[in-house]
Amino acid sequence: MIPEFGHFALILALVLAAIQGIVPFIGARRGDARWMEVARPAALGQLGAIALAFAALTHAYVVSDFTLANVVENSHSAKPMLYKVTGVWGNHEGSMLLWVLMLALCGAGVAVFGRNLPATLKARVLSVQAWIALGFLSFSLFTSNPFERVPNPPLDGNDLNPLLQDPGLAFHPPLLYLGYVGFSVAFSFAVAALLEGRVDAAWARWVRPWTLAAWCSLTGGIALGSWWAYYELGWGGWWFWDPVENVSFMPWLAGTALLHSAIVVEKRDTLKAWTILLAILTFSLSLMGTFIVRSGLLTSVHAFAVDPERGSYILALMGIATGGSLALFAWRAPTLKAGGLFAPVSREGALLLNNLLLATATATVLIGTLYPLFLEALTGGRVSIGPPFYNYTFVPLMLPLVAAMGVGPFLAWKRADLPGVLGRLRFVALLAVLAGLAVWYLQNGGPVLAILAMAFAVWLLAATVVEWAERVRLFRIPLADSWARARKLPRSAYGMSFAHAGLAVCMIGMIGSSAWKEEVVEAVSPGDQVEIAGFTLTLQNVEARQGPNYRSTTGVFEVTRDGQSLGVLEPERRHYPVTDRSTTEAAIRTNGLGDLYATINEPPEEGQDWTARIYYEPLVPWIWAGAAMMMFGGALSLADRRLRVGAPRRTSRQGKAVPAAAE
Repeated sequence: MIPEFGHFALILALVLAAIQGIVPFIGARRGDARWMEVARPAALGQLGAIALAFAALTHAYVVSDFTLANVVENSHSAKPMLYKVTGVWGNHEGSMLLWVLMLALCGAGVAVFGRNLPATLKARVLSVQAWIALGFLSFSLFTSNPFERVPNPPLDGNDLNPLLQDPGLAFHPPLLYLGYVGFSVAFSFAVAALLEGRVDAAWARWVRPWTLAAWCSLTGGIALGSWWAYYELGWGGWWFWDPVENVSFMPWLAGTALLHSAIVVEKRDTLKAWTILLAILTFSLSLMGTFIVRSGLLTSVHAFAVDPERGSYILALMGIATGGSLALFAWRAPTLKAGGLFAPVSREGALLLNNLLLATATATVLIGTLYPLFLEALTGGRVSIGPPFYNYTFVPLMLPLVAAMGVGPFLAWKRADLPGVLGRLRFVALLAVLAGLAVWYLQNGGPVLAILAMAFAVWLLAATVVEWAERVRLFRIPLADSWARARKLPRSAYGMSFAHAGLAVCMIGMIGSSAWKEEVVEAVSPGDQVEIAGFTLTLQNVEARQGPNYRSTTGVFEVTRDGQSLGVLEPERRHYPVTDRSTTEAAIRTNGLGDLYATINEPPEEGQDWTARIYYEPLVPWIWAGAAMMMFGGALSLADRRLRVGAPRRTSRQGKAVPAAAE
């Protein structure tokens, strides 16, 4: 009965989405306030209905209701409770239900927090949001119904893919989806603005919080996915430029450009058409990622569906959303008034350069991702585009971007003195050069591109610190006064500093682990030793252990350095009998500056030696530390009152409330 209740709630959400898409839109066109007010209760009702449907499906997983086909295919009674719950979105049908739940959450957020939005703009934004929801709700109900019953229920289920039974991947999809879907709000604002023919600083201020929230979520989702791939897949890497990785990275790149472009619209009332276009393209890239992983184009643990009919449905949705919005842009963009002029050397110019480089980088990743798919579809031939292509195309685009990021915050709006700014950064440049020389010396002169990239990362990190120090006039005034200035700095300023510094820290980790990783592969038996990066690993024993729903073979390695014991590494090879699949569980020892990483594989025949793969990954923990810093920076910026549209600000004397958008 509960699954039928969930199914009915999903149908109700579809009806409410249709009402929300039609009635407020007509009301905005007619100027009828009553019709426009329908948007708010419809958005909240849609969220409530989808939440009930999601709760019903979660209940089915928790109690192991094997009368549902979705539960049969993706769960098992012996599975740990955490993975019973996360199994709800570990499959195509459940993940689409999570997608529409996030979409409804964003729409309800606009309805609740957009109190200061003009009535017509708010109605149009919520209408566009509803039409997106209508497309995905119909997709879920007509092609991917999560509440489909099984005529003859089995006694138990087929279990979830063992690779997905992991805490890191359990929370990766919700963050990733919130990022994807969060950009739908920026898309809805862009379409609504084109319909109204008005884009101004207030519009940019309304768009920025939603873009920033989506960017933070997508950053966290990508970082968690990378971390999972690093420790779960057993290959010692954290990024492979896999097409499914790329389709999450492209919206992040475009969303980063959108975030910076919206700042220019807000501060200088320029780059309006470009910002609108970025909002459309960012969400379109999110839709493209949804199509690729659900169309059967790829065979991957990330690819939920292999049904071409489902892919065709999403392709049609993507064509309507992207094609329709781009057609509207081509029609209305020329009517948008141009904003203020600025010199090439200015903060606007630096942000424009940022946008151009990010857009070019996005296009590079797009070509590398889609070209093999198009070639195979057209000719049947296969070509592999892997890390070498991206290392020699994407990375060189990022170096000038990092250089500009160090300079940009020092530039004035409208017109700036570049020689003066570079003079203030001379010690930062010297530090970057010294860092490059030090790495060159320590690593015997190579690789050159890695040494150059490390120097640029140090440049960005040092420039970010100096920019903050200049804001508080550190060492130029008494420390007490600098502390007082630091306390008065807006949170958005701290957010920018943390985000830029986080990117620099990320780069240091990426460069170190990619350029100077060490690997040893040896056949070992108990008592054998493996030497790597000054460490000695001795295989003490190989043990059979029993997990909650798997059996594992665990190698016990004692780690020593210079004769001193540092602990034990216990890599595993797990076998899940229900699915008859095996996974590799790496053992990792970190000291913050690098990881000692071990995996073990069973011998091909009884009596033969075990195969041990041992890696030393220098600076790899910095990748996720930098990603956490970027997320923290985004959260700090979101906490800034100036970005909380509609939040009142009390005046100290009169006690009156002033809208935050007026600050």
